[in-house]
Amino acid sequence: MKNPNFHPANDVALSPARETILDIVERGENPRRRFFKGSVAGTTVALMGGLTLDSLTNSANAAYTSPSPAATLGFSSVPVNLFTNGAADDKVTVPPGYSVSVLIGWGDPVSGGPQLDPTRASTEAEQVQQYGMNVDGMYFFPFATRGGLSNDRGLLAVNHEYTDEGILHHDTTLATKNITQAQVRTSQAAHGVSVVEVRKVGNAWSVVRPSIYGRRITVNTPMEIRGPAAGHDLMKTAADSTGTQSLGTLNNCAAGYTPWNTFLTAEENWNGYFGATTGATNATTGLVENDSTFAPTSLENRYGLNRNGFGYRWHHADARFNMNQNRNEPNRFGWVVEIDPFDPKSKPIKRTALGRIKHENAEFAIGPDNTFAVYSGDDERNDYIYKFVASAKYNPTNRAANKHLLDAGTLYVAKLNANGTGTWMPLTYGQNGLVAPMFNSQAEVLIKTRQAADVLDATEMDRPEWIAVHPTSREVYVTLTNNNRRGTSPASLNSPTTVAATARPPIDAANPRKDNKYGHIIRWREDGDNPGATTFTWEIFTLAGDSANTSTDTVANYQGNINGDDFGAPDGLWFDHDNRLWIQTDQQGDATGDWANIGANSMLAADPVTREVKRFLTSPKNCEVTGVTSTPDGKTFFVGIQHPGEDWSGSFTSKSTWPDSGINGPTRLNPTGAATTPTKPRAATLVITHNGGAKIGAGGAV
Repeated sequence: MKNPNFHPANDVALSPARETILDIVERGENPRRRFFKGSVAGTTVALMGGLTLDSLTNSANAAYTSPSPAATLGFSSVPVNLFTNGAADDKVTVPPGYSVSVLIGWGDPVSGGPQLDPTRASTEAEQVQQYGMNVDGMYFFPFATRGGLSNDRGLLAVNHEYTDEGILHHDTTLATKNITQAQVRTSQAAHGVSVVEVRKVGNAWSVVRPSIYGRRITVNTPMEIRGPAAGHDLMKTAADSTGTQSLGTLNNCAAGYTPWNTFLTAEENWNGYFGATTGATNATTGLVENDSTFAPTSLENRYGLNRNGFGYRWHHADARFNMNQNRNEPNRFGWVVEIDPFDPKSKPIKRTALGRIKHENAEFAIGPDNTFAVYSGDDERNDYIYKFVASAKYNPTNRAANKHLLDAGTLYVAKLNANGTGTWMPLTYGQNGLVAPMFNSQAEVLIKTRQAADVLDATEMDRPEWIAVHPTSREVYVTLTNNNRRGTSPASLNSPTTVAATARPPIDAANPRKDNKYGHIIRWREDGDNPGATTFTWEIFTLAGDSANTSTDTVANYQGNINGDDFGAPDGLWFDHDNRLWIQTDQQGDATGDWANIGANSMLAADPVTREVKRFLTSPKNCEVTGVTSTPDGKTFFVGIQHPGEDWSGSFTSKSTWPDSGINGPTRLNPTGAATTPTKPRAATLVITHNGGAKIGAGGAV
């Protein structure tokens, strides 16, 4: 329904007060929380006197029933990595019986071309032939054989989320200098997507070079815009008067794939690459200054656009990213992009029917009647969970029939009620207040997706990130990474004029912790187990946290998940074919402060029935574990290590030298072939196998 207090000229103060924890208490919804048969109940946490965390979430969990098959966790948990042994801990650790090595890292050729020289700055001409920076979501596309799908050969499509500008340009003082157009072009070439052909010979995996499939897709790759927003005036620029042809994709975070063998790459923090400058320089520093008079519109505010950007300074040297020169260019980002990895000459397509947000990933589900849906989280504090349902049915026997399945359908946003039920509210022009003057067409509803969801009063979530669908039960899981604005003062809610991430909503049943440092995971079941349903039931699957940390607010420092190893800031989420739920974390990663007991980032496996969680992998220092995919037989995993050594100071290797240290992989070589002293850490993609040939997660020590 339309929010009766909504008016586009008003700010968040006029939004209606949402249900708070006190409302739930007054209704008396505080019986004991119910768990799956055989699960272990966690210790309750006192909140506001007699109210417990159990009572806050009980009504939601009571409404939820799960058909999930159990999963086998056959490995021994890896201890936390607290970095007590110096350089010896600057590595990836996996359980006994497993082997891990580096497959490909930033600067390695994707097909032909030069190898990265770590002793100098990279160039655009080199980088467009090399694996990009900071790997994220990925998917393995196996080749077909006479016996079925290959477990030894395929294409690996991998996202490259962002760049470390100092490391890329080999300059520790880059921030004190004006950025050049050549540097911007190199940075743009290090973003995007890589497609590499990989093959196993004997027991060793390697990248096939040269390969007709090896490909880089960057910020300057030509793309097509399709769907309802294509051709709208807000999508047109001086370079593209049709609003149907764009250049590039960026900040490609998590990913997805389709059953017709295409890759779905999601554009996340795209807003940070834009800014506004008049071109004037500061008389004292000589640096180009941002335009202090630039005034963002309500649309730009809601998406976090401003004159400064995130520090990339592309708008200083590339007019396409200067909003004073190209005001509509930001509207051409924030979409899900479909790529055909098997056709290197194909043009990627931006699918606007899926909405314009900070997409974390794009996870599909197919109903028993071949209804096709795609789920996505908007990775921002206090933003929303979305579902797209295609108008046409998926055709499992005709790949060509699905070619543009993602161009027409209904986009929904989620409302999670305190009693454990939920509703998918359609973002459809002309309905529920989505009318003029703010919205004049379905195209505008999709370009202004966040503002449309504000009007419908969707449930503000604690940074909804990866979404994973159970392979047999169709249960849907989402990570809620953290939210330092939840339940803090002064209270406020999203409206179409709110600056991104500035709302301070109260705690609620789906987001039950103030200043949610450690995050949690929610799951839901669509009614009838049909992804096309408009109602669902939900519950909190697990609350992350540090069981040893009782020094501060117990709400923010809950005793960890209910059964198993501690972890925090859940981010990556993925199901293997045997129902194991794999969780990857994205916290500070240096074992200090709130993370002193949790240590390095990690990858864990969970059983969806017992909720047991076991730590499978720990990482090098100051990195993120992100992206996981496997061969069809589940015996080879590909896993990403992003930004090792982040927050370096003084020298690039002040925090980490991984993988140039030689740990978990061969020492990198300079162009002459001689081993070189590590000069900079590098994101890379790992290969993990079991020494006894078992499936990953099922096998133990051998």
